[in-house]
Amino acid sequence: MDNSDEVKAFLSTRRAKISPEQAGMAHYSRNRRVPGLRRSEVADLAGVSVEYYARLERGNLAGVSESVLDALARALQLDEAERVHLADLARAAGPGTRARRTPTPQQVRPSLARILAGMTEVPAIVNSGTLDLLTANPLGQALFAPVLADRTRPVNHARFCFLDPHAHDFWLDWERAADDSVAALRLEAGRDPYNKRLTDLVGELSTRSDAFRVRWAAHDVRLHRTGIKSFHHPVVGDLHLSYEVMELAADPGLSLIAFSADAGSPADDSLRVLASWAATHVPADALTPPKPV
Repeated sequence: MDNSDEVKAFLSTRRAKISPEQAGMAHYSRNRRVPGLRRSEVADLAGVSVEYYARLERGNLAGVSESVLDALARALQLDEAERVHLADLARAAGPGTRARRTPTPQQVRPSLARILAGMTEVPAIVNSGTLDLLTANPLGQALFAPVLADRTRPVNHARFCFLDPHAHDFWLDWERAADDSVAALRLEAGRDPYNKRLTDLVGELSTRSDAFRVRWAAHDVRLHRTGIKSFHHPVVGDLHLSYEVMELAADPGLSLIAFSADAGSPADDSLRVLASWAATHVPADALTPPKPV
């Protein structure tokens, strides 16, 4: 992914989303051919020259100061995720970051695996920045059994969501799951745009899924920290679980995600049933690759 193209598309799509009325410029709303702001209006709101803003929107964020990035964020009314993404794009535009690289496969450290194993009453998984599901405790493997049914490793949430027809049954709100997957990959593309694993994944999904390609072109980003996820599990039926995402400081790019339900709730009862099922149906090597024939 080319950083300058990413910058150009992100800034232009954000500008197109802000109307003059939203920007407090209602008197400029007459005789307009497009609904969004003009470059000159963004420049005025950010306190920079039109020529300078035009250079930024052409994809050149190299050397841009934090104060200018903050001014752009205010002018374009960026939310927290969009601000993070803009800062990442600026960082990736700096010197020494343009080499395309094949990252070393990320490994889950033994101490982290022990912590997961000790979380016996809640499903827990570890994801990479490219949405590879790297490991899970037994209850996490049971919860994501439909995802793990594909023996390709590493199993990938986005690939499952867009390429596996079972995803529409597994996610009660498939549209939200699809939006979240693409938004997370967009954030990762800003943080690490020259990651070959990410580039290959996006290329595959763009080629094979119209739904992915349309979402990817929107350049939307979203932080994934906490909330509710709704599943339809083939064993226990509908599940509405709270989730918490914890970024692992010692393992950049990895996140631990734990799911829970209120004590005594139907979802809590369903998790207990799922735990009993997992004890006899989840193989110990569910996350390891199949042996070659």
